[in-house]
Amino acid sequence: RHCTVYPSHTTMAERTFFVGGNWKLNGTKSSIKELVGALNNTAVPANTEVVIAPPALYLQYVNDFAADHLQVAAQNCWKANTGAFTGENSAEMIADLGIKWVILGHSERRHVFGESSELIGEKAATALAAGLKVIACVGEQLEDREAGNTSKVVLDQLAAFKANISDWSNVVVAYEPVWAIGTGKTASPEQAQEVHGVIRKWVAEQVSAEVAAALRIIYGGSVKPANAAEIGAQADIDGFLVGGASLKAVDFGAIINAAH
Repeated sequence: RHCTVYPSHTTMAERTFFVGGNWKLNGTKSSIKELVGALNNTAVPANTEVVIAPPALYLQYVNDFAADHLQVAAQNCWKANTGAFTGENSAEMIADLGIKWVILGHSERRHVFGESSELIGEKAATALAAGLKVIACVGEQLEDREAGNTSKVVLDQLAAFKANISDWSNVVVAYEPVWAIGTGKTASPEQAQEVHGVIRKWVAEQVSAEVAAALRIIYGGSVKPANAAEIGAQADIDGFLVGGASLKAVDFGAIINAAH
């Protein structure tokens, strides 16, 4: 087994643990008020960052209501900030609401809505220029994994982000194997760690060792309270992007505290 050694100045313990909750297309004002109210009273460990991503229509509502230990993310944005783009939301508009984060490249954007890696990279450039922080999603489909193409697919997606990112300090990479999202299947801790290690090695080689050591790489794909601690204990896994379980305050709270 090969082991890559990175600069000792940034260890896993020093990378702030990151837990994101992607609500997808779920929620009403009533249910969101109840959920955020519960999360406002959820203990968040030191050295842990929590970001919740409601549907766009509720961004302002959630941001106004959320406690200081909860940050808010948009689930998507467009590559231009103004213009004839009916139905879209721009990075500058999101930032204008006081929202700090945006998720880009989620597998549902890629595979349901047909977004290319090139387009997603362009969105990242626009978002970062607007002052947003980016959760940059990558991940393979089941046929990619079965064909032995996981690393190629993930790194090709990452390369499209790299082409549009000059400062990685406002980027978190989320590895989400598509076959594990919403299916109840989860990559084993070893499978997840293997890909996270590949990502960190690639960033060290293609960007810099310093960026690789500091970059937070989080895992998404049917994360639950029952598996979060074991996954989060892996050397190159710096947190989670949680789907369904983030809609339940008790489960999400357990995941937030799983690494501690």
